[in-house]
Amino acid sequence: MHFEGSVEIRAPRDRVWAFVTDPNQVGGCGPGVESIEVIDDRHFRARAKVGIGFISARFLVDLEMAELTPPERAVIRARGQAPGSAVDATASMNLRDGAAVATTTMDWAADVTIAGTIASLGGRLIEGTANKMIGQTFDCMRSRLEA
Repeated sequence: MHFEGSVEIRAPRDRVWAFVTDPNQVGGCGPGVESIEVIDDRHFRARAKVGIGFISARFLVDLEMAELTPPERAVIRARGQAPGSAVDATASMNLRDGAAVATTTMDWAADVTIAGTIASLGGRLIEGTANKMIGQTFDCMRSRLEA
């Protein structure tokens, strides 16, 4: 599945960059994220509970900041496992100064592959849940950065 979009954040780019590249800060905005373990400056592990339809799974996800070009671009790769399911994802974001002073535009894209029990639910249900979770994540990021 492919997801992409653009988000306006009323905060300067260096502040947005610092937030989105700090696993402890951005991780707190992920729906269902229960814990974040920082392994080193480019690798971390997250534990998250995800519910899609009537199926709920607890994923252990290894994440790598595969590409960092401060304060403009980041690419994150993720691979996660839950009993009977797996997920692989690559997400990128590009930050640029927004139209207004002290604002940032984040252009983002993500490619996600899901296998196993959760994948058997069908794309429409998964896509709807993913879009809801993406919206919640960006709402949280904006509220923390714009405060």
